[in-house]
Amino acid sequence: MRTTPTMRSARRTCILSLALGIVVAPALAQTSTRLPDEAAIIRVARGITPAVVSVVQQGVGSGSGVIIRADGVILTNAHVVGNARTVEVGLADGRRVAGTVLARDPAVDVAVVRVNLTGLPTAPLGNSDQLEVGQTAIAIGNPIGLDRTVTTGIISAVNRSPRGFELGGLIQTDAAINPGNSGGPLLDSQGRVVGINSAILQGTTGLGFAIPINLAQDIANQVLTTGHVVRAYLGIVPADLSPEIAERFGLPVREGVIVRGVGQGTPAARAGLQPADIITSIDGTAIPTTGELFRVLRGHKPGDVISISVVRLDAQARVVGRPTMSVRLAEAPAG
Repeated sequence: MRTTPTMRSARRTCILSLALGIVVAPALAQTSTRLPDEAAIIRVARGITPAVVSVVQQGVGSGSGVIIRADGVILTNAHVVGNARTVEVGLADGRRVAGTVLARDPAVDVAVVRVNLTGLPTAPLGNSDQLEVGQTAIAIGNPIGLDRTVTTGIISAVNRSPRGFELGGLIQTDAAINPGNSGGPLLDSQGRVVGINSAILQGTTGLGFAIPINLAQDIANQVLTTGHVVRAYLGIVPADLSPEIAERFGLPVREGVIVRGVGQGTPAARAGLQPADIITSIDGTAIPTTGELFRVLRGHKPGDVISISVVRLDAQARVVGRPTMSVRLAEAPAG
């Protein structure tokens, strides 16, 4: 068979590849115009963007939200709605309608808004407890007024409690989250909402955080069932014990939650928790971070009694005891 210049070129490429130990894949342009992950992202963007809305607090600013029920229930951030009772909601079809703020919980930065419409497009909800570090993350929102912008990345970490944040148990992602993205959905590759985008770490690139959807959905269910948010309350100001602090003071534990403050008259105060105590476990479950503390507390309701084990330090950071105390949780104050 007579060889052509193209065939000779392909043969030289094959020989060179074998000699160098390189595996040469067929040209993508000859087999497919899209990579598999591109097709998934395109599918998610087309399917979910109709359920993404803008949320405008008049005279203050705007953010994003996601419709989770066809009868007009929307999840967003508490800091997006602020103290407003009504907000303007911008739908994907161009309509701008009034939204009623049903409830907000600043402690976890979640708010529930409702518009008086039916038959709306919705976004399916996933399970944030099953997230894996490294899986695809897709963020959709309205940064600086650019409606329904799509960015992609990965789940960088779960159960994060960044320093300087009052929130804990967050999802970390490198999918770009910019001002105006707050309240929009963080999605997996199947188009399921796994988080509500909440914050970025100022002065950094690729450090965005989202509220786990299981927490946000729980709040929405409470609001729609009872009309308000009910949350178990301990009453401390927590901070992560870092390995650096543990090493510096020669502490016998390398992880836990430092009690920075105890609120007067709170369940923690009544039980005897003190500033500088290091919480190490609750009901036998290790508590390495504030994120884990919040996660465990979310599994309880007001009135539950929990057992908290601590390492107690004196003013010189010397261990003076390892008490375990019973704490009866109360209902978190509103607002």
